[in-house]
Amino acid sequence: MNKSRVIIGLSGGVDSSVAAYLLKEQGYEVIGLFMKNWHDDSVTISDECPWLEDSNDAMLVANKLGIPFQTVDLSVQYKERIVDYMFKEYENGRTPNPDVLCNREIKFDVFMDIALELGADYVATGHYCRKATFEKEGKQIHQLLAGVDTNKDQSYFLCQLSQAQLAKALFPIGELTKPEVREIAKAQDLITAEKKDSQGLCFIGKVRLPEFLQQQLKPKEGVIVEIPETLNTYHKSIPRFDSKTNELAFHADKTEYSISDGKVVGKHQGAHYFTKGQRKGLAVGGTKEPLFVIETDVNENVIYTGQGKNHPGLLRSVLFVKNEELHWVREDLALKDDETMQVKARIRYRQPLENATLYKVDSGLYVEFQNKQSAITEGQFVAWYLDDELIGSGVIS
Repeated sequence: MNKSRVIIGLSGGVDSSVAAYLLKEQGYEVIGLFMKNWHDDSVTISDECPWLEDSNDAMLVANKLGIPFQTVDLSVQYKERIVDYMFKEYENGRTPNPDVLCNREIKFDVFMDIALELGADYVATGHYCRKATFEKEGKQIHQLLAGVDTNKDQSYFLCQLSQAQLAKALFPIGELTKPEVREIAKAQDLITAEKKDSQGLCFIGKVRLPEFLQQQLKPKEGVIVEIPETLNTYHKSIPRFDSKTNELAFHADKTEYSISDGKVVGKHQGAHYFTKGQRKGLAVGGTKEPLFVIETDVNENVIYTGQGKNHPGLLRSVLFVKNEELHWVREDLALKDDETMQVKARIRYRQPLENATLYKVDSGLYVEFQNKQSAITEGQFVAWYLDDELIGSGVIS
């Protein structure tokens, strides 16, 4: 009997361990591969989740399951495609999402190429999401569906995958909840059964982000400015628009601030270390409500803040994605200019899905939310869904 060969990314965590076990149970020929993406231990918080311990756990799981195992070093590609990109984005005052990029660029590209060279029919991961396939006009269409465990659904992290990548992907634990996954690991006596979920950068473990960034981005002192809610800009009357596009452009426009709009309340060590919506690390006290970052200006090196999570500077209902940063998982559903679509969308992982409308214009795509969203952040990904299917995404510009 011809068994399909599956290469699974074993991370040394419980999710990929159970995914490997399930594949084996389903009769696949399974090979485990651990990705080493990082060499510089000086910025990882070593006792939290060093790659060595993880690769060791992955190897023990592979031994227990009786599957071949090896480590692949992808640190060169990881540095080029993820780390350098992150530095550049932070330097430009944008906030990248390394996990989304890691899936698109590393796990389902570099890693997938290695797997296919090793004769794999499929690549599997321990993501909480599902895949379905149907035929449309004689062509196979692959769907990326949310995981059954709504609390753990990780479809958002895979929002940049293509049909070609999905065709070769398997997500064995997508139908399970996290407690069920842990139960299976316990029953199979896998060393990872009780292991804590890793936080931090994908496959690097916990990294001290400020120190990590400081290696490249030099600290430079600047001021923290508090903007009052009474700022005129927030209360200007909304003009009458001659087209929906003009209205969307007006609401998508972010507020430009200058130091004279507020008062200086503190100092910081570099605007590029901060991100919109951030509350911690400002070290400014004495305000009635906590201060939140509402905008960073990396050119002038100023951080603008506002009091409370409902500060008008944090809230916006429309965002824009440029054509070159627009991605359709379901290419067959891609909008043409002037077309619209009702969807559910999110602008960050684990955010509940919100009602939104997509508007395609010649330069890109507007996403208009029914409710105002907090801290819409340039460089992050917006993903949109029909029911529980993720159909597209883009980088917020």
